[in-house]
Amino acid sequence: MTIFGEIEARHNHCINKSGGPFKMSSYLQETVCYIGQNEVFEEGEKTFQKLRGITICAKQIERVSHYYGNKLEEKLQDSIAEGRPYTYTDKTGRYYAMVDGSMLLTREEKWKEIKLGRIFNERDNIEINKGRKTITKSLYVSHLGGHNEFTKKMEYYLDSIKNLVFIADGAKWIWNWISAVYPDSIQILDYFHAKEHLCDFAKAYFNDVKQSEKWIDEQCQLLLNDKVKQVIKNIQHLPHNTKTQSIQSALVQYYKTNSNRMMYKTFSDEGVFIGSGAIESAHKHVLQQRLKLSGQRWTSVGLQQVANLRVAFNSDQWNQVIEFSKSAA
Repeated sequence: MTIFGEIEARHNHCINKSGGPFKMSSYLQETVCYIGQNEVFEEGEKTFQKLRGITICAKQIERVSHYYGNKLEEKLQDSIAEGRPYTYTDKTGRYYAMVDGSMLLTREEKWKEIKLGRIFNERDNIEINKGRKTITKSLYVSHLGGHNEFTKKMEYYLDSIKNLVFIADGAKWIWNWISAVYPDSIQILDYFHAKEHLCDFAKAYFNDVKQSEKWIDEQCQLLLNDKVKQVIKNIQHLPHNTKTQSIQSALVQYYKTNSNRMMYKTFSDEGVFIGSGAIESAHKHVLQQRLKLSGQRWTSVGLQQVANLRVAFNSDQWNQVIEFSKSAA
């Protein structure tokens, strides 16, 4: 019997009372997971019908996807509990770790932040065309909820690496965690976040658009030449403006707190990234492309489970799902 014949013969897709395994072949279970992490469950039902001529209802695709998404979570938590960090085949070279969050809609808590980490070796940032590079291989970490559980997941993947560069925004918990656990790492405040704060202040402070743009350009040039202290002085020496006093003070404090992370010329001269665009694009590609589609409202548990499948697929760790399905079939 061919594999597709097997699929058709075994498409009785009921889940037994124990919650698994499913009454379908391992290949079919893996395929269901792939479809479930790739498209809305209802659309997945149509995909099976169109491409394979079999009926697997949307609810069953959801159940199987959640089941294996949970298996991935259990395996990661077991690995963390064992206290042995992830083993890389190649620990040489500089590794980047980027962290950011985005909001997703849940049934229980409305909008809730899901955190995503991206880890990659500098050698995997490959030039594909003149002046254009792409990151060909990354490990991703996701967590819906508080940062303590998220950092435990990140540490599992980071603790065996020595040459680390962190790039993130100004969230205090991120830098407190990095400073405490990875004090020897390079820490960089994403340049574009630093510039964004500057632009927001200037637009509020200056009435004239051209004057605002000129002032922003001047400060950005200073930032890109390791002159963050001069930028702080320039902000402080602006004539008093009651309307913008609070955001002016907040900007000064933000730059003072992160000044050592804003030596952008020094970092650039060493060949180090100064922007976190890679993690922002990852949020869109790895998570939002599937989890933030129109009309979707997830349970918190279900969202994390499908996020785990997305992370496994995009981290080139789909073999875990294959092994789980072979054991369950």
